[in-house]
Amino acid sequence: MENLWFQSALWMGLALMSSLVSMRVGISVALVEIVIGVVAGNVLGLLAAPWVNYLAGVGAILLTFLAGAEIDPAVIKKHFWSSTTIGAVGFFAPYFGVLAYTHFLCGWPWPQAQIAGIALSTTSVAVVYAVMIETGFNRTEIGKIILAACFINDIGTVVALGIIFANYNLWLVLFAAVMALSLWLLPRFVPWYFKKVGNRISEPEIKFILLVLFFLGGLGNMAKSEAVLPAYLVGMVLAPFFLKERVLAQRMRVIAFTLLTPFYFLKAGSLVKFETVITSFGLIVLLLGVKMLTKFIGIWPLTRGFRFEKREGMYTTLMMSTGLTFGTISALFGLTNGIIDQDQYTVLVTAVIGSALVPTLIAQKFFQPEFKLIEEEGHDEKDSTWA
Repeated sequence: MENLWFQSALWMGLALMSSLVSMRVGISVALVEIVIGVVAGNVLGLLAAPWVNYLAGVGAILLTFLAGAEIDPAVIKKHFWSSTTIGAVGFFAPYFGVLAYTHFLCGWPWPQAQIAGIALSTTSVAVVYAVMIETGFNRTEIGKIILAACFINDIGTVVALGIIFANYNLWLVLFAAVMALSLWLLPRFVPWYFKKVGNRISEPEIKFILLVLFFLGGLGNMAKSEAVLPAYLVGMVLAPFFLKERVLAQRMRVIAFTLLTPFYFLKAGSLVKFETVITSFGLIVLLLGVKMLTKFIGIWPLTRGFRFEKREGMYTTLMMSTGLTFGTISALFGLTNGIIDQDQYTVLVTAVIGSALVPTLIAQKFFQPEFKLIEEEGHDEKDSTWA
């Protein structure tokens, strides 16, 4: 019988190593966990046991919820047209571009090409938010527009993943009805319930949120949809409440990033094959290029239309070209459900990792705009720990 404690110690040791490396080099811990997972999977033969798969799945759901809960409605409202237009085009341009490239030029079947399009349509709220906080651009007009556009972009990604591969049957009707009712009731019920139960050591607030996420995830699974869809939408509708209840949000982040998300990102990396990266390096570079090119073609003209300065327009376009969390989630969804094989998964995840690094480095090195501080509008800065 395998010793689960030694297995747990190995995975947690890799997670600890990732945290220390991230602190040392100053890049996203999620990205470091993926890279260390790649090395461990290929060198140490790291394999994900069923219990790891479960913890990784819970980590993906909670991570997606926390991403949705970061959305500030005031930012979306103030910059509605610029953020929604840039965000929507930021999703559709690379989705259709990568879809067409992989299907018509690479010969991937339609469902596999759709996974590729979704995985590379994303922008990385984690990477962008970390950069905005580090540089102070979250307190500038351009920074607020970029953050809002990132949220809109990822809404398109998550909704597409949940809808395109769903089974259109009675389970889907039930799932849609229950989710719609939940999204209407939760913003009304949660403040009352949390006030009633108070701040207790047994954490009834967090347990209630997990109950809702698990139940909706189960319905989504029955409908052959993706559990991250209801998690993201629930996070969005509860965002105004969680922006005020920062201590509660912080406690949930501690749970997620200490125990759950490391398993998700390490597992995602462990499934990448070195030999596929080497043999398919050209395809990986081309897919990264297609993503960045289509983002540029779609977003750059919009920045000119919204009267961005040239450096601001290029900076916005490059930051919108990033990707990490939802790109990895989409690729892993395709692999887990047998839509893509492990070689295709490796190609997509490696391209996603590239999109977290290349556009960010170019933007920061060559196109960082002039810092123009604006007055805050009653919203304190939020600490981002889900980078």
